[in-house]
Amino acid sequence: MELIADMHTHTIASGHAYSTVNELAEAAARKGLKAIALTDHGPAMPGGPHLYHFGAIRFIPREIAGVRILCGTEANILNEHGDIDLPDRYQERLDFVMTGLHEGCGFDGQGIERNTEAVINAMSNPRIHAISHPGNPLFPLDYEKIVKAALDTGTALEINNASLGISREGSRPNCEKLVGLIARYGASLVVGSDAHIAQGVGVFDDALLLLAKAGITETQVVNSSMARLLSFLHLPPL
Repeated sequence: MELIADMHTHTIASGHAYSTVNELAEAAARKGLKAIALTDHGPAMPGGPHLYHFGAIRFIPREIAGVRILCGTEANILNEHGDIDLPDRYQERLDFVMTGLHEGCGFDGQGIERNTEAVINAMSNPRIHAISHPGNPLFPLDYEKIVKAALDTGTALEINNASLGISREGSRPNCEKLVGLIARYGASLVVGSDAHIAQGVGVFDDALLLLAKAGITETQVVNSSMARLLSFLHLPPL
């Protein structure tokens, strides 16, 4: 399966990443990608960008080095109601809103029931396109409920390549279970590298092996074609 976009990348604005927008775009061009999503963390993340970052994101060109730039975020779920740390007026300005549960953002140690409630409530927000790294063992979820809710709301679930290697140790068994349920129910997913430096852009090897093993179809993967991606995000071509 070919992926045409990396839907999870971080710039220096996240506070714990090491490359600029231009460096990420140039790396994506070298990899032959057609698009990248800039998904810097919301402001609840320790060291994360101020809301002004998302207010000024309009200054970023729509295309750099021949790569379409999708201005987005990886926001943080703050409570069981599914509220995130980016007000509606900022969400509306973005091409791609992904959100997830993260350490140090006020919703640690809540347990499987409250975590599941929080994620499902977040998915009810029509501005939220995807849930980031739901396989994180630090935030256990009822995966069958999550996949069914994703299908009902049209939300994509992320398969995060870094979770299968250098991040979030212990994620692989959860991701395997999650992908099996996505295949069974026909839900949508996005694949992201979770690159925190330019060299990580477009690295999907482990994620693609996981998808192939589970029998995920190309039509389920939002970023498997530009037409599918733009349709999912309700964006026009450039």
